[in-house]
Amino acid sequence: MALAIRDVREHDLDAVLALNNAAGRTILALDATQLRYFYDHADYFRVAEIDGHLAGFLIALREGSNYDSPNYRWFSEHYPQFAYIDRIVIANAYRRHGLGRIFYCDVTSYAEVRVPLLTCEVFLEPRDDVVVLFHGTYGFQEVGQQRMGEEGRQVSLLAKDLPSYAFVRETYLEHGGLPDVPWLAERPRPLHPDTHTRRLAGERRP
Repeated sequence: MALAIRDVREHDLDAVLALNNAAGRTILALDATQLRYFYDHADYFRVAEIDGHLAGFLIALREGSNYDSPNYRWFSEHYPQFAYIDRIVIANAYRRHGLGRIFYCDVTSYAEVRVPLLTCEVFLEPRDDVVVLFHGTYGFQEVGQQRMGEEGRQVSLLAKDLPSYAFVRETYLEHGGLPDVPWLAERPRPLHPDTHTRRLAGERRP
């Protein structure tokens, strides 16, 4: 079995959209416009490819984005620097085989040289104890709870300290930046004239 974790490519988007919307109640549905927003703006957007098949993906955004998700906004109001995991989706055929942990190791590697905190949320309605336990064993702690809108689901807001960031900041970020090597490079993102426009998570443009 050949596994590759790589940056998403434009031709992957249809497969990513189908995978997201087949994930069930634990993942909020997307349309093509919303997914394109992530393709244009996400700081981290990588897919897992196994033997040429799309097996999963993870999307994360840093602070300062115009993403208006209520959970992203909560972290923006409470922390000056962070990387926020918006969603991780694993295809049914590849679940329970450790691919989620591989993704979390990879996004941690991305985040720990850039920010002091990795954040996310888990749904408490319906509660999935496997997901809660996964995050707890990976070092996340609850830092708050909120309801997503007046009639939305209750979520637990989680954060994980990234202690290596202090060393990276003092050694590199305050003295010219990270070394110019491929594994530290930012993903290239296309820019469009309307990328500054704020919109609500889940909002469809006319």
